[in-house]
Amino acid sequence: MENAAPLMLFNSLTRKLQPFVPVHNGEARVYSCGPTVYNYQHIGNMRAYVFADTLGRVLSYKGYRLTHVINITDVGHLTSDADSGEDKMEKMAANLGKSAWDIAAFYQADFEADLARLNVRKPAHPKATEYVDAMIEWGKEIADKHCYELDSGLYFDVSTVPEYGRLARAVTDDGEGRIEEVDGKRNKADFAIWRKTPPGETRQMEWDSPWGRGAPGWHLECSVMSKALLGMPFDIHTGGIDHREIHHPNEIAQNQAHEGCPDSGARIWMHNNFLVERSGKMSKSSGEFLRLQLLIDKGFHPLAYRLMCLQAHYRSELEFSWESLAAAFTRLKRIVTAWQRLCRNKHQLTFNNPRWKRYLELPFRILKALFRMT
Repeated sequence: MENAAPLMLFNSLTRKLQPFVPVHNGEARVYSCGPTVYNYQHIGNMRAYVFADTLGRVLSYKGYRLTHVINITDVGHLTSDADSGEDKMEKMAANLGKSAWDIAAFYQADFEADLARLNVRKPAHPKATEYVDAMIEWGKEIADKHCYELDSGLYFDVSTVPEYGRLARAVTDDGEGRIEEVDGKRNKADFAIWRKTPPGETRQMEWDSPWGRGAPGWHLECSVMSKALLGMPFDIHTGGIDHREIHHPNEIAQNQAHEGCPDSGARIWMHNNFLVERSGKMSKSSGEFLRLQLLIDKGFHPLAYRLMCLQAHYRSELEFSWESLAAAFTRLKRIVTAWQRLCRNKHQLTFNNPRWKRYLELPFRILKALFRMT
């Protein structure tokens, strides 16, 4: 069979290629860190989902029954990866004079529309706010052995789990440079499991907990939802390379604490590199950042962007320019033209010859899957 060869994947945890061996026979269970739905997603964000979808299509082609989850962060993510500051959802809601729930619903719908435009197969989209009760239970189960309470919330003590930071290879405090100081933390890398609402403030999204009224820390949702929806351990966890330094090591620590073993939760961790844009318009803080809709408004088909992503290795930086997008669009049109010509003449082709099978049938199937050709 064409798909009988082992599938080799690069594991960020070990920094090595390894064969894919599913936890459950015949299945592939994949979790991808999803967006924080406080704003539109820029095209750099979307590279992660093009990669995850391509990985999922490969797993499906290899014969595995795929379950793919992309979570929706609608609470808990602060304006940086630090443990202090404003919640992104609450800040945007205040800026626009709308409810945080309405903000989340609007930008989730826009994100899902972008996935469809890029021909990303629709995965499960659980929302963090749907799992707050489960997050509180998770926190209660690990609190005695792994956490401590401060005035600002419940914090995880990273010294209580083995090899914290192994995914990031962060062996010193300097390796966690994006973490800001919080008064009373035992270790610089300790992170919030639960954030109390500060005295005198009222959040739109807040819940009662044993540690006071407030909201869960950002990292907790992925541990809770991946276990609930995929079981633990599961096969593959994907995300942007920026998650490799803080967010995913914190996930692993929570998983180790809750499951009572050194397992990281996922067997394989995979991270796509950045999309680089030299003008500085990749960041949402720039205001007029690069969205998929902007590409469409300038006359580019969204699948030209998908093709541009597929032309670079997912672990390599990909530089965006309008010239490179235009070149990808030209290649896409040539592919479509060639496809249409072959379809018109397909009655003249025969797949009885094994060479035809090898060189035509498989590319047809790949093109049809990736670019929605009929």
